[in-house]
Amino acid sequence: MRPTLLEIDDLHVEFPIYNGCLKVVDGVSFAAHSGERLGLVGESGCGKTTCGRCVVRLVKPSAGRICFSSKHAGKTVDLVQPGKEEWKQARTEIQMIFQNPITALNPVFTIRTQFKTALQFVDPKRRQKKEYLVRAATALQEVQLPDPRRILKSYPFQLSGGMCQRVCIAMALASEPELLIADEPTTALDVTVQEQILQLLDALVEEKGTSLIYITHNLGVIREIAHRVHIMYAGTIVESGPPRELFSNPLHPYTQGLMNAVPKLTADVMSRGIPGSIPDYVKPPTGCRFHPRCTVRLPICEQTRPPFFPASEDHKVACFSYQKEA
Repeated sequence: MRPTLLEIDDLHVEFPIYNGCLKVVDGVSFAAHSGERLGLVGESGCGKTTCGRCVVRLVKPSAGRICFSSKHAGKTVDLVQPGKEEWKQARTEIQMIFQNPITALNPVFTIRTQFKTALQFVDPKRRQKKEYLVRAATALQEVQLPDPRRILKSYPFQLSGGMCQRVCIAMALASEPELLIADEPTTALDVTVQEQILQLLDALVEEKGTSLIYITHNLGVIREIAHRVHIMYAGTIVESGPPRELFSNPLHPYTQGLMNAVPKLTADVMSRGIPGSIPDYVKPPTGCRFHPRCTVRLPICEQTRPPFFPASEDHKVACFSYQKEA
């Protein structure tokens, strides 16, 4: 059993608005182990990106714990309420790749300046300027960017969206983090470059033992890259398991709906969508948040939130339909 690197326990996130409070994450719990590739899958707005942002403290949780086993701090650090020095040590071991590279890079500084700042934050020891530039150029070459010297002298607005995204990926990989959170890192890239980036992330995990949390709604990508997958719906995790078992035998009605919605070239009929719409986060449904759209709901689903029921050793589902089987 691999040691636990990150553990999220009963995470809640609420955003106050003019007519109430958006309850976008409701009691999410999961753990990421050393060297593991973990996938968070769900439709847009389900809270998967918010969970990742809570880890790097870009979003403050309303309740819950986020524990990270920091090598630099020499102990497990609670990332929700850490000490200033503990957080600084733990933060150097966590990197996040954002979905939108245009907002992730500062338009008024060159790539070289931003690269140097990122490397100095991770390694605060005073080093020669040339050494930082060598590390930056090497990282840019690894993500298949031509002419690294020209890229380092450029401003973000002088590069395409795909090139900016690869710069962000290179910055994250250059620091050799213990935990890498990738939030749709290949969205702005063409198909051939997507495959190169996925292979690069896979090599990073295998060679350097880096843990990876991959956030996406692409079921095909997550099936190939992840060891374990958590399916999220409306701020909750509804099913969890190994990707091949989970996708070959989806149990939760929402997971089944996702699989039925995937277009198939050989299908005789068109793919089916999930009836209904996502719930109102200001006044979410009681009990299971999916029950208004569920075709197999039980009376208990409307009042009580379902716990996880084991379907196998590694496969579990939050649905009362499997209570007797468990």
